[in-house]
Amino acid sequence: MIRQFTAGELTVKVYATRREMGEASAAEVSRRMRAAIAEKGSVSILLAAAPSQNDFLAALAADESIDWSRVYCFHMDDYHTLPVGAPQRFDVWLEKKIINKVKPAQFFRMAPEPGMSVEQIAARYAKLLAEHPLDISCIGIGENGHIAFNDPPVADFNDPAVIKEVTMDEVCRNQQVHDGAFPSIGDVPQTAITLTIPPIVAAGFVSAVVPTKLKAKAVANTVNAPINEAVPASILRRTPGAIMFVDADAASLL
Repeated sequence: MIRQFTAGELTVKVYATRREMGEASAAEVSRRMRAAIAEKGSVSILLAAAPSQNDFLAALAADESIDWSRVYCFHMDDYHTLPVGAPQRFDVWLEKKIINKVKPAQFFRMAPEPGMSVEQIAARYAKLLAEHPLDISCIGIGENGHIAFNDPPVADFNDPAVIKEVTMDEVCRNQQVHDGAFPSIGDVPQTAITLTIPPIVAAGFVSAVVPTKLKAKAVANTVNAPINEAVPASILRRTPGAIMFVDADAASLL
C-alpha cells in the first residue's frame, strides 16, 4: 500500500497497481464474510458488475477460505429491458466472472423472468433483501461519481424506494461503451433498474473498488467535493467504516 487516509467516515487506501488493489480489497471482504458466517451461519453480499471489479472478483473467487455454500449474492443493477440471458446483462456478466466459479448458496437475479414489470422486480428484491439483509456491499464508482445506476440527475440519498427504473445520463451511457459492453452509445439502453443508494450503504460494510485514470476525477470528487447528490459517491464520507480501494492512477488527482 502506498498510503492511507480518511475523509469523514471513509477510509481511502491507495495501491501501486490494480492487482494489489484487487487482492487487498478481496482480503478485506473475505475476512468480513468469514466473520459473518462464523457469527450467524451465512453472509449476504452485494456485487457490482463492471470491468473495474475484475481484479477484486478474481482474487475473491480464488480465496479458498470462504465457504460459498453459506453465501447469498445480490447484484446492484441491470438492463431489465434486454432479454434474459443477453450478454450485456449484469447477471450474466457476474455469472461468468464469479458466480459459476464459486457456486454460492444463492444468486438472486434482479429480473429472472422475461416481461417482469419494474414493480414486480422491486417487490421481489425488497422481499429477498429483507430475508437476507446485506452484510457487505461491494461497489464501484462510475466516471460521473454514480453508485450503481444512481447517476447525479436521479441520485437521492433519502430515496424511499429500494429499486427504481432510471434514465441513464450520457456520461454513464458512454461508460458502458468504454467498458466494452456495447459498440456505440446508440446501442446502450436508455433505461435500467438499480438499487437505490440507501439500501446499498446500509450494509454492515461497504467496500468500493475504483481503479484507472478514467476514475481519477470521480475519486477526487468523492473525497473532496461537497457531500450531495451531484457526486453520489460522496455519501461514502457519511458511511461508517466504508473503505475505498484505489490504484495509483485513480488516486492521481488526490
